[in-house]
Amino acid sequence: MSVDGEEAQREPDSQSQDKDFHSQVQGVVTSFLAGKSPIYNRLRGWKNKSGDAYFRKQRSTADQGDERTKRFFYNMMQNIGQDLHNKTGALRVPTNDNAEPTILDFCMAPGGVLAVCLRLNPTHRATTFTLPTEEGGHEVLLRPTTKVTTNYIDITMLATDMGTSTIPPEHPDAPNFLPLTLRPNQTFHLILCDGQVLRTHARAPYRERFEAIRLTVTQLALGLSHMAPGGTMVVLLHKIEALDVMRLLHTFSQFSSIQVYKSTRHHAQRSSFYMVAKDVQPAHPVAVAAVEEWKETWRVMTFGTEEEGRAVYDAHHVGFEKLLEEFGEEFVRLAEKVWEIQADGIEGSKWYRAAAETKGPEL
Repeated sequence: MSVDGEEAQREPDSQSQDKDFHSQVQGVVTSFLAGKSPIYNRLRGWKNKSGDAYFRKQRSTADQGDERTKRFFYNMMQNIGQDLHNKTGALRVPTNDNAEPTILDFCMAPGGVLAVCLRLNPTHRATTFTLPTEEGGHEVLLRPTTKVTTNYIDITMLATDMGTSTIPPEHPDAPNFLPLTLRPNQTFHLILCDGQVLRTHARAPYRERFEAIRLTVTQLALGLSHMAPGGTMVVLLHKIEALDVMRLLHTFSQFSSIQVYKSTRHHAQRSSFYMVAKDVQPAHPVAVAAVEEWKETWRVMTFGTEEEGRAVYDAHHVGFEKLLEEFGEEFVRLAEKVWEIQADGIEGSKWYRAAAETKGPEL
């Protein structure tokens, strides 16, 4: 799990007409939400340069942290994990079969949330992935144990697992793609999808425009395709009001029981939150179709042209009117929990109060 709180989900670089299209669509969504939720209206007015400076300083601290800072973030992630479990019961591994209970953790380092999982499930085993430190990944601070198998790799390079076995020899990353890592019939009862793009990760230039999407769909596709029926997925997301996040919540709601959780004592000012999906049914037609869509998105954004990648991204914005009609009311009910915590966090922050005392925040 990334420890710096938020690397915002970013739109891929696109031409101005594409940005206009995306802005228009999101504008309709924003108007819908504003008409439904006073809490959303309270939150969306914040525009404060002091806050921008505060978050930049936090990111710099996370990127260049000393041993004391690393330990602080590790303990913080344990707090978040324990609080999440206390609120949702998500981290105690459910088992509805005779298989050995297992945990899958994408982007595990430094290991704070996994440490909580192992305390709650002391007899269970975990398979984890984390970016090597020599490639810019975080140091693993989790105490070594034979119950945890850690793969030090970049999961966005898991081509064979993502359904692509033939790599064009001229591709910039041709030698870096990886063979099959997870067995086809290997399943897990609790899956943590909490990786974020790291600013410290050195990668080929072609990856910059779609990297956040590639990382997200890799976790979702591999996680759901290796989920034991009835298991739980915990997914770190940002900006719940973004259309792609709303669409993801709607998708999961069709084959699992979903709820959202946002910490009140860490990162409350940020847009980050967790989707908790329980009783996941990976064989449901919607789940199967979602996995195929995510794998295709990864393939196009890894091997396709920039124009092809934009086309895939644009397709995610089609049909938003139907989404609002079918899921809008339920979405607002879920999202208001996140918005209220974030709004309270901002209003209670030192930088916000300082700005209000001087010239007042731009509302």
